Amino acid sequence: MLDTPEAVVEALRENDGLPHGLARTVTAEELVEAAEAFEKPDVLVTALLELMTAYEFTGEHRKSPVVFARILKLWDTTPESFSPYEAHHVFWRFKWVTTSLVQVPEIPLASIGGWIDQMRSRYEAADHAVQPVAAMRYHLAHHTGTGVADAYDLWATRSRTELSDCEACETRHHAWHRLAEGDDTAALAVWQPVLDREQECSEEPRMSQARALLPLLRAGRTDEARSHHLTGYRKVRGATGMQAEVGYHLEFCAHSRNEGRGLEILAENRPLFEAKGAPLDHLHFLTGTEVFLARLVDAGHDDTAVAGPPGRAWTAAELLTHVRAEAEPLAAAFDTRNGTTAVGDRRRARLALAPLLDEPLPLGLRATVAHTSSVGAAPATLTPARTEIPDDFTVLVGEARRLARDGHPGDDRLWARVAERLADATEPYDAILGPEDLLAAELAEHRAQRLWFKDRHTDGAAELDTAIQHYTRLDMPWHALAAKARSRAWTAAPGSRDDDGDRTAPDRASIRTELDAMLREADELLTATPFDSEPLGEAEAAFGSDLRAERILSHLSLHYSVAFAAHQELHAALSRTEEDQEDQEGTGDLDTLTERFERSVDTLRSEAARLGYPHQAANARQFRADLLARRGALADAEKELRAALQEIESADRPWRRPRLAIHLAQLLLAQDRSQEATDLLHSAIADAVAHDDPTLPLGPTYLLLGHAATHLDDANGAVRHLSEAAARFDQAEDAGSAVEARLQLADVLARSGRQADAVAVLESALVDAPPTVDGHMLAQGRLTLGRGLRDLEEYVPAAEELLRLADTVAGWPEEDRGGVLTLVAAEAATTLALAERWEAADTAYERALGAHAEAPNPPLITMMMREFARLTLQTRDSEGTDTALEHLARADAVLATLPSGEEDFAVWYERGENHYRRARVLAEAGRFDEALPEAEAAIAAHDDGGERGELPRAEAVRIAALIEGNGLDRVTEAITRLTVASARCHQTGHPEAAAVLDALHQDLRTR
Repeated sequence: MLDTPEAVVEALRENDGLPHGLARTVTAEELVEAAEAFEKPDVLVTALLELMTAYEFTGEHRKSPVVFARILKLWDTTPESFSPYEAHHVFWRFKWVTTSLVQVPEIPLASIGGWIDQMRSRYEAADHAVQPVAAMRYHLAHHTGTGVADAYDLWATRSRTELSDCEACETRHHAWHRLAEGDDTAALAVWQPVLDREQECSEEPRMSQARALLPLLRAGRTDEARSHHLTGYRKVRGATGMQAEVGYHLEFCAHSRNEGRGLEILAENRPLFEAKGAPLDHLHFLTGTEVFLARLVDAGHDDTAVAGPPGRAWTAAELLTHVRAEAEPLAAAFDTRNGTTAVGDRRRARLALAPLLDEPLPLGLRATVAHTSSVGAAPATLTPARTEIPDDFTVLVGEARRLARDGHPGDDRLWARVAERLADATEPYDAILGPEDLLAAELAEHRAQRLWFKDRHTDGAAELDTAIQHYTRLDMPWHALAAKARSRAWTAAPGSRDDDGDRTAPDRASIRTELDAMLREADELLTATPFDSEPLGEAEAAFGSDLRAERILSHLSLHYSVAFAAHQELHAALSRTEEDQEDQEGTGDLDTLTERFERSVDTLRSEAARLGYPHQAANARQFRADLLARRGALADAEKELRAALQEIESADRPWRRPRLAIHLAQLLLAQDRSQEATDLLHSAIADAVAHDDPTLPLGPTYLLLGHAATHLDDANGAVRHLSEAAARFDQAEDAGSAVEARLQLADVLARSGRQADAVAVLESALVDAPPTVDGHMLAQGRLTLGRGLRDLEEYVPAAEELLRLADTVAGWPEEDRGGVLTLVAAEAATTLALAERWEAADTAYERALGAHAEAPNPPLITMMMREFARLTLQTRDSEGTDTALEHLARADAVLATLPSGEEDFAVWYERGENHYRRARVLAEAGRFDEALPEAEAAIAAHDDGGERGELPRAEAVRIAALIEGNGLDRVTEAITRLTVASARCHQTGHPEAAAVLDALHQDLRTR
C-alpha cells in the first residue's frame, strides 16, 4: 500500500533497482501519482526525478521535458525540498531536456535555442561554469549542420566541469565530430579509450561500439569490428532507449554481409518499430533497418520472411517499402524544422554506401541465411579463379571430360552446367559426344563424387551403381570395373551422413574378396583389351585419342580403390584394442592386414610410375603416411608426405596439393611446429582459390588454422579462423561441427579475457545444438557461459545457466559425473548469492555439499564457503557476523577431514585463506583483538607454501597491518610489520606487492 510517504519512498528505492523498461516506467508514473497525494514536496521531487530517469533511458523524449518543467517549478518554489544530490541533478538534467527537444521535429529551433539560453542563465546564477551549455550549443549545431566548426571550438576549448557529461560520453561526441568531418583514423584514435573500456559509464562503451563499427570496417580492423558487434549488441538488444544503436548494428550486418545475423536482430527488436518517443533515434533505427533490408533485397531475398511491426507477416521487400515510407517524411520533418538538409543528407549517405566487404565477415555466430561465397575468403589478396564455362554444349562436355581426366577440380562446375543444360530438355545432342548413356554415366559418377565429399557414402554408392549399369550396357569394361571397385571400396569407410541410425560395421572380408576378384578381372581385361587396342564400341570411340588415358585412369582407379580399402581395414584394426581384435571375425591379424596394405600401395605406386601418372603415386604415399602417423612414426610420415608433394610438382598438378598440405600440417601441429603448419594451411587455401576447388573441406582447414593460432598464442588469429570454420560448417550444413567450432571459439575468447564476446558466441551456439555434439563438450560450453555471465555481473542469468547445467550433470552416470556436479553446484550457489537470491543460494549450497560428500572437491567447497562468508556480510545484514563465521567453521571442518599428506591440492593455501577471510569478517565486526591472531595465522599458513605463498602472504600482512594500525591503534607495530614484509617482497621478486605495502606504510607514517 502506498498510503504513507515512507511507503512511496521505499517503493521508489525498489523501482530504482529494476532494469530500465516498460515495467519500471509504468511504476514510476504510478509513484508520481501516489506522491502527489501528500503535502511533502520532497517525496514528489524524488518521484519526478525517478520518472524522468525512466523516460530518459527508455527513449520517451517527448515526455521528459514535461516532467522536468514540474521539477523546475518545485525548484523555484521550494528549493529546500531538494537534497544536495537532487539539487545537482536539477542542473545536470538541463542537458537531458536539450537533447530531448532536439529529438522531436515539432519543437521549433527558436524554442530549443531559448531553452539553452535559459540553461546558461540558471548556470551563471548558480555560479556554475558554462562548458555544458557550450556542449548543448554544439550538439544543436551538429544536428542542423550550421555553425558546427565555431560551436565545436567554443565547447572543446573550455575546461570540463562537474556538470559536464562524463568523460566517456564527451569522448564519443569528439569522435563523432571527427567522423562527420570524414576522418575515420582520427575518430578511431579519439574513441580508443572508450573502446578499450578505459573510460566507461552507464551508456558507454555500448553506444560507441555501435557507432564505431563502420569506421572499423573501413579501416580494415575487422577483428575489432567483430568483437564490438558481439559485445555491444548484447547491451542494446531490445532497449527502446538504444534503438539508434540497434540500427547501427543492422547497418553493420549489411556492410559485413551478415544477412542471417541481421534477420536475427530484426526478430529480437520487433517492438522498436513502435517505439516512437524519440523520433530522431527512431529515424536512425529505421535508416539502419532500411540499409539492411535494401542489401537483403539486392541479394535476391525479396520474399524472405522478416520480422517487422507486430500484427502481420512481412517479406523483406514489403518491410523495405514500409520502412522507407515512414523514414522519408520523418527525415524531411527534421530538415523542415531545421531549415537545412543535414538530417536528410546523412540518411541518404548511409543508404548510398555500398557493402564494405567482398566476403562475409565471420562472426562466430549461427547463420540464419546461408551465404553463397566462394572458397576464396582467405587469403583476402587473392581473387578466386572461376573455370570458364563454354557456351557451345559439345565444347562444354569435351572440356569437362578433359578436366576430369586431369583430376582438375574445375570439372565440378562444368559437369554441373552440363546437367543444367540437359535438364532444360532443349539442348540438341551431338552424336560426336557418343551415346547419351555415356553422358548419363559420367554425370552419375560426378554426382557420386559430390556425395562422397559430403560424407554421404551410401547415396554415392547408389549413384555409382547407376553409372555401372550404363557402362555395362555401353560395353565399357574398364570404366565399369573402376566404378564397381570404387563403390565397394567406399563401403569400407566408416559412418555415412545419409545412413539412418547406427551403421553396421562394414563386412571388410567380403569387400576384400570382391576387390581381389576385380584385380583378377583387370588382369584378364588387360590381356584381352590392352590400353592401346581399338575402341570396343561407339561409347569408347567418342574419346578418340584420349581413350588410352581413359583406360589407364580406370586401371589406376581400380588399384586406388584396393589400396583405399586396405587402408581403411588396417586403420580400423589399429583403432581397436587387442580384446576387440580377438572378438572381431573375418579381419585377420595385424601382420596380414599390414602385408596386404603394403602390397596394395606398392602396386598403386609402381603402376602410377610405370604409366606416367606420378600424382597417383602421391596417393599411395598419403595412405602410408597416415598409418605411419597412427603408429607414432611422425618423422617417417612427414617424409612420405613431402615426397608426395614433390611427385605432385613433377606431375604439374598443383590443384592436387591442398589435401596433402593439410595432411602434412596436421602432422606438424602434432609435433608443435605450428608456424610451419600455418603456412601450409594458408597455401592449401590459396591453391584451392587459384584452381577453383569447391570440394576442399574448408571448415576443418580453418579449424586447424584456429588450433595453430592458439598454439602460437595468437588469440586474434584463433578467433578469426575459428569464426571462419564455424561459417564454413554452416555452409556445408554440418551443424554438429559448426557448434563444436563455436564452442572452441568461445573457449579461446574466454581464456583471452574477452568474456562478453564468449558469451555472445555461446548464446548462439548452445541453442538447439544437434544430438551429434558430445554432451561433455556442451556441458563445458554451458559452464563457460555461466562463468562469463557472472564475470559480466549478469548474476541471475548466470545462476540460471549453472542450475540448468547442474540438473543435466546430475542425470549423468555416476562414473561420468565425478566431481563435476560438485563444481557446478558450488558455482551456482555462489552466483545466486552474488545475485542476492539467498533462498535459492542456500538450496544450491546444500546441494553442493551433498555432491561433495559423493565426489569430494575440497578447494571448490571451501572457496564457496568463504564466498558465502564474504557476501553474507555485504548483503545479509540481518544475519551478520555469526553466519559468516559459521560458513568459515564449516570450511575448516572440510579441511580437517583430509588425510595427512594430502597432495591433490595446496592445503596450506586453503587454510591460509580461511584464516584471512575470518580476520576480515572479525575486523568488519569491530572485533580487532580476535581478528589480528587470525591474520597472523593466515601469514603463517602461507609461509608453508614457499614461493607460491609469497603473494597471498603479503596480502595477509597488509590486512594484519590495517587491523593493527587502524583497529588497535598500534601504528608503530604495524609500520614495523610492513617494513619487514616489503623487504621480503623485494627479495622474492614481487615489487608490485612491495609497492602496495609501501603505500600503506607511508599512509600510516603520515597519520
